[in-house]
Amino acid sequence: MPEIVAVCISNEVGTKKKPVGHANLVEDLGLEGDAHAGYLPNRHVSLLALESIEKMRDQGLDVGPGDFAENITTQGIDLPSLPLGTRLTIGPQAVLQITQIGKECHTRCAIYYQAGDCIMPKEGVFARVVRGGPICDGDPIVRAES
Repeated sequence: MPEIVAVCISNEVGTKKKPVGHANLVEDLGLEGDAHAGYLPNRHVSLLALESIEKMRDQGLDVGPGDFAENITTQGIDLPSLPLGTRLTIGPQAVLQITQIGKECHTRCAIYYQAGDCIMPKEGVFARVVRGGPICDGDPIVRAES
């Protein structure tokens, strides 16, 4: 079953995020305590699969959850293949709606300079918080039925 591997936050925009184990998703805002909360409309939180991070590890990089500035690291779900508008129930009650697949990188991050590539622009996804609630490492992720 798909699950949360890590919940990550940062105090500043444009920096790596730190795994914190648990946090609260706030409707129409984002992850409580994260610098990106409320920063961009319809891009309240970012998600990246552990499987994507492992691709970078295979290139010799020492990276892990939060290093790509993602809020939620997942496992067992193919995030970039989800259609826009897909809703995910995450944790016991929170609901996210996928609003964007990938992003344009205006500046090259440290990962890009180390590996010559970065996965977040292609494999990261962004979502808005439709319904808030607590989330923590190990919580299930369920694709909502249409």
